[in-house]
Amino acid sequence: MKTLRTAYRVADLDRSVGFYKKVGFREIGRVAIGDESVPVMRNLPGDGSVETLERKAKLLYEHGVEAYEPGTGYSHLVAQVEDLDAKLADLAEEGVRSETPPRPAADDGPRTSFVRAPDGHRIELVAWPPGHADGTTRADFP
Repeated sequence: MKTLRTAYRVADLDRSVGFYKKVGFREIGRVAIGDESVPVMRNLPGDGSVETLERKAKLLYEHGVEAYEPGTGYSHLVAQVEDLDAKLADLAEEGVRSETPPRPAADDGPRTSFVRAPDGHRIELVAWPPGHADGTTRADFP
């Protein structure tokens, strides 16, 4: 068993596709389901063709729905970046502001910052320190 994707409902498909493109997600496919919805499949370049919960987003636009609330059960999506300061500078040039200043998660942990998508979904951007494994591992939880 494995996770295939996470799906976000969005009120304005073009606005959301544009935002996720700025963050670094690329479109890998879309399909119109009658007049009901348009799933847009996206991932990050480092994902290849693999879908994962942390790096994969499916934007789901449902015709006629003007707004969504993320809800209290939703927290955030996490995306790894190579250079957090450079990514935040690139996003600022695109009009995307960080919600939080870059900060370390622990003394020797990753640096993180959050941005918010147009529909309210939060994305945590993470840059691992030099020498750290590529992603969260058991070693991060002594």
